[in-house]
Amino acid sequence: MKLATPEQMQSLDRAAMEELGIPGLVLMENAGRATLDQMEAQFGPVLGKSVCLFIGPGNNGGDGLVIARHVLQRGGVPLLVFLIEPEQLRGDAAVNAGICAKLWLTHYIIRQEAELPQLLDKIRQLHFTQPVHSLVDALFGIGLSRKLEGCFAAVVRLINELAQQQHWPVVAVDIPSGLSAQTGMPLGCSVEADLTVTYGLAKPGQYLHGGAAVGKLKVADIGIPEQLVAAAKLPGQLLEQRGIAALLRPRAKAAHKGSFGHLLILAGSEGKTGAALLAAKAALRSGCGLVTLAVPKALNPIFATALPEVMTVPLPGSDSYLSAADYEQITNLLADKDALVIGPGIGLAPETGELVLRLHRRVHLPIVLDADALNLLAQNTLSIADAAGPRLLTPHPGEMARLTGLRTTEIQADRLKAADWLAEAEIRDGHEIITVLKGAGTVICSSKGGWAVNSSGNNGLAVGGTGDVLAGFIGGLLAQGYIPWEAAAIGVFLHGLAADLLAQKQQHGFTAGELAAALPWAISTLQQK
Repeated sequence: MKLATPEQMQSLDRAAMEELGIPGLVLMENAGRATLDQMEAQFGPVLGKSVCLFIGPGNNGGDGLVIARHVLQRGGVPLLVFLIEPEQLRGDAAVNAGICAKLWLTHYIIRQEAELPQLLDKIRQLHFTQPVHSLVDALFGIGLSRKLEGCFAAVVRLINELAQQQHWPVVAVDIPSGLSAQTGMPLGCSVEADLTVTYGLAKPGQYLHGGAAVGKLKVADIGIPEQLVAAAKLPGQLLEQRGIAALLRPRAKAAHKGSFGHLLILAGSEGKTGAALLAAKAALRSGCGLVTLAVPKALNPIFATALPEVMTVPLPGSDSYLSAADYEQITNLLADKDALVIGPGIGLAPETGELVLRLHRRVHLPIVLDADALNLLAQNTLSIADAAGPRLLTPHPGEMARLTGLRTTEIQADRLKAADWLAEAEIRDGHEIITVLKGAGTVICSSKGGWAVNSSGNNGLAVGGTGDVLAGFIGGLLAQGYIPWEAAAIGVFLHGLAADLLAQKQQHGFTAGELAAALPWAISTLQQK
């Protein structure tokens, strides 16, 4: 499914009105009606119940006024709470305000915070005569970029307080007010919705950071023709079941282990053998035909006995950690391999850093760079552009901060911008480098321009080793011949889906090893959809 940034969505709205001549009133009418349809589908009919609508100063408020009219049409009782003088509304919102005025709908105008306790009493009193069906947040839409303050922030807190104390559902019009549609971060504070009905296309901020404030998200068709969306050539997409299932390739009945690629993994150091084993286990679970672990020689007995399905190669120049002394042997090992994973548990020794840099700059195979490989590259970020072949970087926010020189809080404040750190022209002209910024709503960005946000996964992934599983899984997909973007997208989504399947049995407390074991379950689940 395509995702649109706020600016892209606003451009599509303008194009529908200016290029095709679709009146804004028609789009607003479609939006309001579709929202009420979803409200009734989720929370039951509004007949005989009251709906409290909080109306803001722009078109989002106009959408709320359309909802109010249709609530009345369906036998409900709308209560309008304006945070602006109705006469100050402009355009299509003003037209709908005029219609509502002629319908004599009950309304209140909040001009200052001191009036809110009285409003709160009136809403509670209303509930005794016509039970409250829902609270509708029509304060601000996707264009909001400033911090909410004063009366607007107080009303947002009031909505959240009513929802928590009275257990009334909250419906957000397009996006919860105060939530950035671009970054998914609250602008000071934000409404916490149970249902968000967004218009035209979903926005990245509705999935970043897990979308907790959004609640259940429904995308409403408001009449923007598909031709306009196609012509816009939007680079963003949502990773979801249907799209990922379409990328999975059938496996021939007569296939053999050589049909599904051979992956080499460089991983592990003293005290960090588990990371290497998790990556290897996940690579096998991806369906990769053969997996070889090249490891420090002193640690080989551990690897040789821990995972019998994996071949191991002790590196003679590496004792307890990987060393550039084994560069030639590693390049010889790569002669018959299809992809390489470097990083899980390798440590930060200078000799290891030299090896990582050489492989990054000289190996033409696709490489997944994870964990300490990223930390070592971060010591010389100019080398990122010197990739000799396709590269997939899989940082968590801390590693992303080290790569970019930013603080982790800055990375989290705009995850999409952070993941698109290689958007300069000189990078776009080189080999494709894909950044997989892990976290709630994992972001994938290609140096060639495309980006995606993941919709699967849960907080059960917040445990050591799950990143090693992801690196090995993506590496296994690369070895099977998936192009880097496909391997990243499939790997990230199925990694999250495996966690979702495990969460059906226990919401948290599953281990990275259990996650790796659940990957085939996730693949089968996807293929059955």
